[in-house]
Amino acid sequence: MDKVVVIMGASSGIGAATAKLLASKGAKVTIAARRMNRLEEIKKDNPDSDILAVEADVTKEKEVQNVIDKTIEKFGRVDVLFNNAGIMPVNNLDQIARDEWTNMLDINIKGVLNGIAAALPIMKKQKSGHVITTSSVLGYEVLPGYAAYSGTKYAVRAIMEGLRQEEHKNNIKTTIIAPGSVKTELYKSVNNSEVHAGLEKVMEASGTQMEALQPEEIAQAVAFVIDTPSNMAVNEMVIRPTGQEV
Repeated sequence: MDKVVVIMGASSGIGAATAKLLASKGAKVTIAARRMNRLEEIKKDNPDSDILAVEADVTKEKEVQNVIDKTIEKFGRVDVLFNNAGIMPVNNLDQIARDEWTNMLDINIKGVLNGIAAALPIMKKQKSGHVITTSSVLGYEVLPGYAAYSGTKYAVRAIMEGLRQEEHKNNIKTTIIAPGSVKTELYKSVNNSEVHAGLEKVMEASGTQMEALQPEEIAQAVAFVIDTPSNMAVNEMVIRPTGQEV
């Protein structure tokens, strides 16, 4: 895979799995996240791959811009931006969890916009590029307790569709990856103790392949959409475990 791919939110879960898979396929990969130690572990575990690790908080536009700048400096171009950073603190609206709302807006929405803002000028200059963003099945459905989280994921769909319409003539592809239940650390951002316990039980149980996917399985989907021919764009991909109802 002769691509330069930038992955935001690459320190664990889907981001880390995607970085490892793409690197194994020959892609040049920039991995970015707040936890630099996790990024260094990924580099160490893949010594034969071309991986650049950059510390960045997606809520800080200058740090996101630095990721793109460092990528251009090392690899000369940016073919793919994967906006994967996200959190999922869930609560009923009557809990008035203002800090949770602010954090979700900053990371799940503003983080995506910061990534687009940093990468888009490069892609327009190249007359090619691909922006991929992790949404959720809850960007299509709303459940009690998940209203604010779903709102951020609905917003991501709107932003990505707008980007597609604005930039398709510049050969810039857009893809939303909308997973159902995936065994990642996302549930750890849930502060509601009852919901946290329920999600933890599913995530950490063995033999629940029909109820939760592995990050590596979502990574395969990301690799597929990246590897499509230039005249083909997969704009939305919803990926549920077979046993998931919602």
